[in-house]
Amino acid sequence: MRAASIAALAPVVAIAWTLALPQAAQGADYLRGSQIDQPVEAPPMFGGGRFDWSGFYFGGGAGVSDTKFKMDEGLRVLANSAFRNSDLVAERDMGSYIDNQPEKSDSSAQFFGIVGYNYLFDDVVLGFEADYTRSGHSYQSKIPPIARRSSLQSGSVYDWSMAPNQAAKLNDYATLRLRMGWAYGRIMPFGTIGAALGRFNTTSTIDADIAIVTNAGQVNETRVRAVGYPLQVGSTKNNTYAFGLSAGAGVDWALTDNLFLRAEYQIIRFAEVEGTTVTVNTARVAAALKF
Repeated sequence: MRAASIAALAPVVAIAWTLALPQAAQGADYLRGSQIDQPVEAPPMFGGGRFDWSGFYFGGGAGVSDTKFKMDEGLRVLANSAFRNSDLVAERDMGSYIDNQPEKSDSSAQFFGIVGYNYLFDDVVLGFEADYTRSGHSYQSKIPPIARRSSLQSGSVYDWSMAPNQAAKLNDYATLRLRMGWAYGRIMPFGTIGAALGRFNTTSTIDADIAIVTNAGQVNETRVRAVGYPLQVGSTKNNTYAFGLSAGAGVDWALTDNLFLRAEYQIIRFAEVEGTTVTVNTARVAAALKF
């Protein structure tokens, strides 16, 4: 009886097993596909995807700056002014005695802070940024004193001398710039252009002396210092300001939604300040927090 029951159930079991096999295979395939076809993706770090660059940010960094100081015609103008009380300037260009001076440079590490705001338009980023940099770069001209004897057409003979002195120090500076960038996920290359304001200490002076020579070259030659000499023309000034233009290029890299790193090159050209024109070239890196 028992054997007959088992024999009767055998076809049913076989059919159920046959129907169950495809379902089990499908279940296994589903589980396997969920593990293989749907992996957990890490957030993109180098481009790809989309990152919101808009918003306020601030930070700071460091860089290496090379500041170039170039003397202009200021000292030559001062030289003619130093002898304006004599008739030397009627026949002599006193400024021509001062040779052109080579460009001077000063280089060192500098530290700065930045603050700005970005607007995101699709993949285009527009923004404004201000920065402040401590400098301390300086130069001083090394022009030796000049002394001559000049005989004029009028018959007058003068022994004269002058000691030029030119120096400048860039204490610090700030820029306000427009930024234009292209967002490629978490990477954003950008360019900048704007204005700069620098604070300088400057010296631009000439110490002049002149003597009237009588019976020049003879045994009874005499020399009498001219009235009003020696004198100094020019001045030394502290905290003198000069405007300039700024431009640069760089790239920002967002490490997280609120932190990005930057590498940048910046050039600033200041207008003439007390006889010296100043150009600052800086390669710098920074980190900033974005909100």
